[in-house]
Amino acid sequence: MCCESKRRFLLLYATQKGQAKAIAEEIWQQAGAHGLEADMHCISEMDKYNLETEKDPVVIVISTTGTGDPPDTARKFVKKIQDKTLPPDHFAHLQYGLLGLGDSEYMFFCNGGRTVDRRLQELGAQHFYDTGLADDCVGLELVVDPWIDGLWLALKEALQLQKEKEGMNNAVNAVSSSLSPAPHAVHELKLSSEVQNLKLEDEGARDSDILSQKLDDINLVAPARDTEPSLVHSVPPVSQSALNIPALPPEYIEVEFQNTQGENPHLSSLISEGTTFEVPVTRAVQLTREDAIKTALLLELDIADTAFQYQPGDAFCVICPNNVSEVEKLLHILGLSEKGDDFVCVKVKQGTKKKGASRPQHIPERSTLKFILTWCLEIRAVPKKAFLRALVECTSDAGEKRRLQELCSRQGASDYTHFIRDSNVCLLDLLHAFPSCKPSLSLLIEHLPKLQARSYSVSSSNLYQPGRLCFVFNVVEFPAGPSRPVSRKGVCTGWLAELVAPLLHPSNNSQSTKGESTSTEKISIFPRPNNAFHLPADPSVPFIMVGPGTGIAPFIGFLQHRQKLREQHTDWEFGETWLFFGCRHQDRDYLFKQLQCFLKNGTLTHLKVCFSRDSSTAEVAPPKYVQDVLRLCAKEVARVLLKERGYFYICGDKKHMADDVSDAVVDILSMEMEADKLEAMKILAMLREAKRYLQDVWS
Repeated sequence: MCCESKRRFLLLYATQKGQAKAIAEEIWQQAGAHGLEADMHCISEMDKYNLETEKDPVVIVISTTGTGDPPDTARKFVKKIQDKTLPPDHFAHLQYGLLGLGDSEYMFFCNGGRTVDRRLQELGAQHFYDTGLADDCVGLELVVDPWIDGLWLALKEALQLQKEKEGMNNAVNAVSSSLSPAPHAVHELKLSSEVQNLKLEDEGARDSDILSQKLDDINLVAPARDTEPSLVHSVPPVSQSALNIPALPPEYIEVEFQNTQGENPHLSSLISEGTTFEVPVTRAVQLTREDAIKTALLLELDIADTAFQYQPGDAFCVICPNNVSEVEKLLHILGLSEKGDDFVCVKVKQGTKKKGASRPQHIPERSTLKFILTWCLEIRAVPKKAFLRALVECTSDAGEKRRLQELCSRQGASDYTHFIRDSNVCLLDLLHAFPSCKPSLSLLIEHLPKLQARSYSVSSSNLYQPGRLCFVFNVVEFPAGPSRPVSRKGVCTGWLAELVAPLLHPSNNSQSTKGESTSTEKISIFPRPNNAFHLPADPSVPFIMVGPGTGIAPFIGFLQHRQKLREQHTDWEFGETWLFFGCRHQDRDYLFKQLQCFLKNGTLTHLKVCFSRDSSTAEVAPPKYVQDVLRLCAKEVARVLLKERGYFYICGDKKHMADDVSDAVVDILSMEMEADKLEAMKILAMLREAKRYLQDVWS
């Protein structure tokens, strides 16, 4: 029940991985200090709020998932407001402010928030505060923090206008319908995800939601020899500044150790996305040579006895555990090495000040401690500032405490970005760097996010290989560095590589040949269908595929499927197919040399390859990258896209490839159409809109 002495506003969040919820909770915590009461709900809880009758201002925090979709928790809400029968004044009474979260590494930046924002505007809702779009690529806090700072004045102005309007309506009730509505004030705050457009000012001591840490509270000066800042050391001005640090998040989780025995929950209970399938790994092949820079593996799964279905171009998710040795290290630091196999009961702490506190859905009510740390918590997650703030209270050394305060403060924003976020620092790295920090198990459960299943592109066709599903991945490597004391492999790729090692390197006593399996190792997977990244429905339509490195994976499935269709339907007309593939070295990481087979049997019409690190003695150096080869084929690319209305597919790394390919396509369209670059960009946008220019990319 909202406190009557404080003015109320409705606070809704839609989250996929917990970030939007954490930001909404920060807004809820700060509201009290500004004399306001936030009525907070997940946007999916439509039985607890009603926008059709809402009179108070509404604040919405919403993330983006997939290739620009609203988060799963917002799907019902979005479907409801996109009802075409709703009149244009359906939300004319509503005033709102929206904060969208996204990542500019992906094509449809903040599209979840933009979709909701645009539709609310179409239905007559009005902004009381400008929309903020925060970019996880450069740091969400660079937009989130100033957006929240400006929110309070905007809310108070909106509430004051509402109060005045209500008073006017009461006074002139009889003729209110003939009066023009009061002008709607919009509190201007132009926010951009671009760092250079932000002007963050040190506001000094703020209200009770911020603790001002004075220099004389803690006597710490970085050692004179450290002229450069690092994870554990600061330099002026940060080291000499009074700090604005976030309010301490309220504790809300309680963990009880139990002497009873039992069984851990099944992994399927941890997944809310749908049905999971436990399937055997039947084959593993290393596609790269031992001296290649990256190790690429192909795994084959047996799905014959399951209801798992897919199309070429789809993705699926693998449920993976944290690294065993990392879990053991964490147990050791927590002082719980002897209790890893003990069952624990996780519940909400009595008397907590956290609004609507509940046990996180990804944490079983009862399981072993090791199960929680292995399968439930993302222990590799980059710690958020709220987590750092909580860790301050668990740190006994004064110098370490001060540095953690700096890293979560406004003044230390740049240090946080450089030494934690960009360095991909995780909890174990922090605990190694700050040895006097001894957090409790309950604190980890409160602040570490859910361990996410990892997504992979399917690299096969069920038509070509019935009952089999293949996928390809590089084993991710994180080298040791100043902020990371040890090198690590990717959570899922490292686990998979270790799991299939016996298949790749069978013992001398084994009768099986390399890559062939007699193993019964199983992994749990669930489908993640792609709504657009599929072969053209009309087989006569030509298409172009661009997939360097492991980006070739879905196109192997495309070509297998096309080959089988050609065998089964000899009377069909099939359009031409182009594949642009690139890698570093022809003899080390040319992943699928059997592409020549597709070329010979006519499934693949044109194959263009390039090798970026191979030296050449040719008079004219060959192209190094796929975008260079595309430019050499400019006339053909333009013909396929413009004259023959073909499709264009890209798969692979976004930052270092997909954007360069897009630029190349714009140049090609501009040159072949004899149009300026802006016109070519418009054509490319139309191709995207028509789902004829499709991407499956990752950062």
